[in-house]
Amino acid sequence: MDGQEPDLAQWLASHGAGGIPHPGGTLLAHLERVHARLAEWGARPALRRAGFCHAFYGTDGFAVALGDPARRDELAAIAGDEAERLVYLYASCDRGFSYPYLAQPAGPFRDRFADTVLRPQLSVRRDFAGAHRGQRAGYRDRQPRSSSPGRTGPAPPVQLLAAPAQPGRLAVCPDDTAVRLDCRPPAVRPRSAVRFRTGSCRQALERSR
Repeated sequence: MDGQEPDLAQWLASHGAGGIPHPGGTLLAHLERVHARLAEWGARPALRRAGFCHAFYGTDGFAVALGDPARRDELAAIAGDEAERLVYLYASCDRGFSYPYLAQPAGPFRDRFADTVLRPQLSVRRDFAGAHRGQRAGYRDRQPRSSSPGRTGPAPPVQLLAAPAQPGRLAVCPDDTAVRLDCRPPAVRPRSAVRFRTGSCRQALERSR
């Protein structure tokens, strides 16, 4: 942990995270699992702190909020400006609108709080995907991991996200299925470029045929 993270745990607890039910226990326990997985993957401190606080403003999939997005300076004061910006981005995402375009370098992203449409840079989209992968792992980690022999898990997603991307391509996983995305709009993407597989959330790229 860096110096700010122990304070974050106490601060989130003081905002009620330890008393909010969440799959696998409490919201605070989920946030701690997300942080632990991001740290395991070698995420930089700002991304780890963002993962720790990713539900502070609520999300499009979890409506309970610990803080008010109209008072963003409060979270920034303890988590840092970079982490707070990512927390806000994650919380503000209108998933139904934004997820189909996350893999497009200039794809639209709707801020559900401000009701505005943005076009985040590629590096920001990678951070968003990294936070999301940590969040999904936090759900899965509430149960004991399988020790089945002969099976290897997906490569650490933060390392994949940090790797140089192919021009115009970014792999994201919007839910707990593996989605292989081409970067063209859905209307013109050939069927061979999209594959859905049940199971753990994975990062994958597939060239269209």
